[in-house]
Parts: sequence; structure tokens; C-alpha cells
Amino acid sequence: MAGEGSNVILHFIDVLFNMVWQIYWPLAFGLILSSFIRNWLPVETVAKHLGQTNFKSLTFTTLLGVVSSSCSYAAASMSHTLLMKKATIANAMAFLVSSTNLIVEMFIVLVALLGWTFFWGEIIGGLILIMAIAFLFERFFPKDVETELRQKLEADQKPKVTGAAMSDCGMDMSSMKHEGHEHMNMAMPADKHDESDCGMDMSSMKHEGHEHMNMAMPADKHDESDCGMDMSSVKHEGHEHMNMAMPHNAPLSPSMAKISKSAGFFHMDLAMIGKEILIGVVVSSVLIAVVPLDGWRALFISSSVDMPAWLHSFLDVIIGIFVAMIAYVCSVGNLLLAAALWHGGISFGGVIGFILADVLTIPMMRVYQKYYGSRPTKWMIGLLFSGILFTGLCIDAIFTGFGVSVSSETLRPLIQDGVGFNFTTIMNLIFIPLSIWYYQVGKKANAGMGMSM
Repeated sequence: MAGEGSNVILHFIDVLFNMVWQIYWPLAFGLILSSFIRNWLPVETVAKHLGQTNFKSLTFTTLLGVVSSSCSYAAASMSHTLLMKKATIANAMAFLVSSTNLIVEMFIVLVALLGWTFFWGEIIGGLILIMAIAFLFERFFPKDVETELRQKLEADQKPKVTGAAMSDCGMDMSSMKHEGHEHMNMAMPADKHDESDCGMDMSSMKHEGHEHMNMAMPADKHDESDCGMDMSSVKHEGHEHMNMAMPHNAPLSPSMAKISKSAGFFHMDLAMIGKEILIGVVVSSVLIAVVPLDGWRALFISSSVDMPAWLHSFLDVIIGIFVAMIAYVCSVGNLLLAAALWHGGISFGGVIGFILADVLTIPMMRVYQKYYGSRPTKWMIGLLFSGILFTGLCIDAIFTGFGVSVSSETLRPLIQDGVGFNFTTIMNLIFIPLSIWYYQVGKKANAGMGMSM
């Protein structure tokens, strides 16, 4: 008994390690790419090309998804970035689908496990789903809910600092008192916040009783700092000495300054959804380690049961989506379970629905809630579910109607050798140290801005 328990634990550890090893580089790549686009891509550009939902914009977002990360969490981050850049919800959801289901590495594994028919089924299904959700989100996503979503996005973009009255530079001088004069108030009126990052204008300040005031600034900020402080005409009368030394940090090059700001977004993304990613990977590893493949197959209705074909297809797609919601790890890694379900009796449309439902897993729902709030997330889940169900039924009808034969090939296991000289290992050797360095740069940048994570 104890031996069986230890075997389960060892199997869980092995599955967990292999899953982390498989998804690390696409997750890191996707989040890094998202942070750069969030910083470098002008809002005007996204609004111009993705601010309206049409065939051209859907084509662009689909192609963008195809060449981006395959990890759903990274795809969620990227779609969130597009929404923050003023893309329509339909375009952002189209990207989410294409980035998780229309990717090269997924196609390779799909052909290896299930054959070319499923390859074409996935491509056709992905394109149908993109068109379906574009229609559903444009027509049925309530305007008041979209307004709520946009307001949350705008609120999230405002930096959260470690003091109620602290500005971007982390300085609150509204209540400073100095020996030798009654009071010195450097607080800015509310209508002046647009003049600088700090909202501080010291051009006309007078300090009675000051003979000397020295505010040493870093060498690269002689004229105006990031705080927007103009001290060119500060008048000091009669005070002996006042020294407000600022930290002397080496100036960053323009390119490193941009990288540092992008890394700050990477750090914030991980702070926001890192817990959900970890929970998703651990829970999925437990399910794969504990539940045998025959257990998943038992969920489906046997093809020998006498019922209308459309009803059998409908129930299979529903069950496929449900299984994906509780057992999903990543688009590529989950194809082993899809193959097992197919050989266990699920319909062709049910398999496609299961694969496409990678955007409806419980951890992903938690990510949506973090990004968009509860009410917008409920509408997103409902419309995505409807689109996937419609797509699964369409695939069954199309392939049955055209008489396409779906052969039952021998189930070939997804090879998970862990660390070995392969593409995954090479990419992880690049992205593990890169992501750690990038995270530290972002953490330092956010700390320098006084932002609490």
C-alpha cells in the first residue's frame, strides 16, 4: 500500500516536471512578447488596425496569434494587452483562439497522435470558432459590461504606489516641516496633475528665511527629472542650509530604459496571474497522474447507444468541453488526453471541441477574472462556450456530410523525455536565464517607481 502511494507521488513529480519543462519557454516567450508590445506598440496603431471588427482585422489578429506563443496563459496576457491598446473585444478573443489552437507545434503533435484528418479538423474548427466568436462578441456582448471592462483596464494601468499621496517619483512633500520657518507646502492643486509625472511645479516657490537650499539630483537630470520638477527660479531667502540629496543612480541608455519599462510590465503580469498558472499546472498534473486514461474514456456515451446522431454529437461536445475545463494543461501537452478520448469513443466533433476549449479551463477563468472583473468574465465564458459548442457541432456535420472517414489509428503516446537534446531543451536553456534576468530588471524598475506588487 505504501509502495503504491510512493509510486503515485513519484509519477506526479515526473508529470509535473515534464509539464513545466514543456510549457516554460512558450510561457516565458509569450509574456515577454506581451510586455514589449504593451510598451512599444502605440495605442494609435492598434486602435487603427484593430479598433474595428472586420475581415481585415480578424485576419491580422489570426496571423498574429499563429506566430506568437502557444501557451494559453501567455495568450491571455497578450489579448489583455491588445484590449488595453484599444482593440475590440472580438479581435482580442480572435487572437486568444488563434494563439492557442492554430500553431505549428500543436499541428505537429496532432498529426503524430491522430493523423491528418484531425489536422484539417483543427484548422477548419479554429477558423470557424474565430468567425463565431467575432459575431457573438460583436452582437451579444453588452455595451454596459464592455464599459465596465474598459474602466477596469484603465484603472489597472494606473500605478499602485506604496503611499496614498506618493507620485510616480515616490515623493510626498505636502507636509514637510523645516526648522526656522513655520510651514512649507509643496502639494500641487488637483488641476495641475497633467503638467508632469509628479504633479509638482516649483517654479514660483518662495521660502522665507532660507539662505541656501541644495537639492542634489543625478547627473542625467540637470534640467528636469522624471518628476517634472522645474527648479530654475526657486527663490531662497535667509535660510542657512537645506540639503535634500537624491540617490545618484547611473543613467540608463535609451534602449535599456525601454527594456526596463517593458520588464516592469512582465513583472506585473507574473504578480497578477502567476498564482493561477502554478495552480493550473499542479492540479492538471495531479489529474493526469491519478486518473487513468480509461477513466476519462468512461465519461463518454458509447457509439453503440441508440440515439439521434445530432444528439450524440451535442452531448459529446458538451462533455468534451467539460473535461477540458478541469484537466487542461497547455495546448500541446493536452493532445495526449485528446487522443485517449478519441480512441475511447468520443465523436470527432467532441475531440475538436475538447481541444478548442483550452481557453475555458478553470485556471484561465481565474486569469480572466483578474484581468477584467467578474461580470465581464461571465459574459466572456458564456460566449466562448457557445462558440466552441457551435464549432464542434459544425465540424461533425461538415465531416459527416462530406463523407470524410476518420480512421482510428493506434494510439501513439506523446513523448515526454524531459531534459534531452531537443528543441524544447534548447529553447528552455535560452528562456530560463533570460526570463529570470528580465524579471529582476522589471522588479527593480517597479521598486524604483514605488510600486507595490
